[in-house]
Amino acid sequence: MTSIDDAIRLLQEIKELGGSVTTTLEKAKPVAKKAKKAVKKVKRAPSAYNKYMKKQLAILKKKHPRSSHQVLFKKAAKSWKRSTERKRSLK
Repeated sequence: MTSIDDAIRLLQEIKELGGSVTTTLEKAKPVAKKAKKAVKKVKRAPSAYNKYMKKQLAILKKKHPRSSHQVLFKKAAKSWKRSTERKRSLK
């Protein structure tokens, strides 16, 4: 049974027993939270920028292993502005 089915069943039982609305809501909230967690979100495909940056950061880290990530990221971002891949992604 899913969490939604459990919540519906719980509400029906409370109605049959003559329970109040506030107790119904208090019991339904944890079940609703579990239902939200069960839903998996679909990840978006990486953009052209994300693919480029991942590739360039790997190359730059091999060339400059002692440089900080921040410095290398700035270099990769500047090279993105001039890259042909950027121009293709804008079309």
